[in-house]
Amino acid sequence: MRGNGGARSPGNLWQVSVTPSPRRVALLTLGCARNEVDSEELAARLDAGGWQVSTDATGADVVLVNTCGFVEKAKQDSIETLLAAADTGAKVVAAGCMAERYGKELAESLPEAQAVLGFDDYADIAARLDGVLAGERFDAHTPRDRRELLPITPVQRQAARVVIPGHATVDEHTPAHLRSVLRRRLDSGPVASLKLASGCDRRCSFCAIPAFRGAFVSRDPQELLAEAEWLAGTGVRELVLVSENSTSYGKDLGDPRALEKLLPQLAAVAGIVRVRASYLQPAETRPGLVEVIATTPGVAAYYDLSFQHSSEPVLRRMRRFGSTERFLELLDAARALAPAAGARSNFIVGFPGETRQDVDELVRFLTDARLDAIGVFDYSDEDGTEAAGLPGKVREETIKRRYDRLVSLADELCAQRAEERLGSLVEVLVDTVAGGEVEGRAEHQAPEVDGSTTLVSGDTGVDLEKLVPGDLVRARVTATEGVDLIAVPVEMIDAVATRG
Repeated sequence: MRGNGGARSPGNLWQVSVTPSPRRVALLTLGCARNEVDSEELAARLDAGGWQVSTDATGADVVLVNTCGFVEKAKQDSIETLLAAADTGAKVVAAGCMAERYGKELAESLPEAQAVLGFDDYADIAARLDGVLAGERFDAHTPRDRRELLPITPVQRQAARVVIPGHATVDEHTPAHLRSVLRRRLDSGPVASLKLASGCDRRCSFCAIPAFRGAFVSRDPQELLAEAEWLAGTGVRELVLVSENSTSYGKDLGDPRALEKLLPQLAAVAGIVRVRASYLQPAETRPGLVEVIATTPGVAAYYDLSFQHSSEPVLRRMRRFGSTERFLELLDAARALAPAAGARSNFIVGFPGETRQDVDELVRFLTDARLDAIGVFDYSDEDGTEAAGLPGKVREETIKRRYDRLVSLADELCAQRAEERLGSLVEVLVDTVAGGEVEGRAEHQAPEVDGSTTLVSGDTGVDLEKLVPGDLVRARVTATEGVDLIAVPVEMIDAVATRG
């Protein structure tokens, strides 16, 4: 170094401090809203560990992919995302459901990934990425059935010390409502998911999720209320309650009516204008819950029901309960309380043993159910599921034919259901305002999956140009495009407090 006049002197050296370059990680999330919540927990842990977190892989030192491992297409999307991340030159880390489900198998088949991390690594995720950046190699875990980590009796699970993504407790000695929220939002939109619980105790023969997500565990109601208040403080206006099975919420807390009690409390959080429950199991949807969803101010009259099929023989092979008539009765009960209530569901076609008569029964149900949104999936064997070993496999060409028929019918029926709303008033939460177009969602439209409502100008006194994301307006439906609505604002219901 150069001292005064260029002379060197041990006692007169300039002290130069070099600030280390920030460590940058891009966090990419695939799959469902539950994964999005998990990613925001990871983001908070990484931020606390000194990492700069974004969702843009450009210039990142590490790309962390929160994978989905639900069905074959989702797994393929995860692989393609991991390979694309490797092409950026960054170090690549796989986490999430696919990484948890396959562990060493995924690591061996994907050498492009520097690490494959399971759920047990989440608590030390910043240190894991530090090691990856330093060139350290981590042995991937050997997958195990995570249901075996928790007691069989639900009420004993709260005391178990098992890593459950989205259930992080910063300080167990502090009351739940006073704990810090271990979450960092990765977007600034007016809608956010709130994880009620993780895992599932059901044994649907086609589903592998319980094996790698574990047994059902609820989150503490006070913790949920505290997180809802925190989310509201970040600008969230709508909460979407997510889990593998929301209707089981509270059974391990000793209160099977916990969700009925929680919904009004969440709707009362300052700043929150809408609460939406999702992932309801028809067999567990009690009359009291139907009533709370239909009649509580601030709770969307919306029923996201996991029907999967309506033919009794198929449902029994799926290890599920119900029938066309029972499902229609459930929908009728909801609409008796809230005639405009929204309803959606997913269905599997081509399940082992499914006959033409079974498909006809499903068509009958769909025709009578008047659902607002219908998801159709073609059956495929999933590793480790009972259904993979069932006899009576349906030929691929038959599955495709049935799938195409059901998709076409679903599009037609959902468009008809949207047309039934012509002339009606709907409450629209504004999601985006861009290029002069204002887009939002009515109560019967969940984020990303159920269509949207475009607001257009009319002689109503509501200035379209002044609307911002998060505003809640009442609007009259004037036209439809498939499942999407076009509506004219009639009045402001609840404006965002701070106008940008």
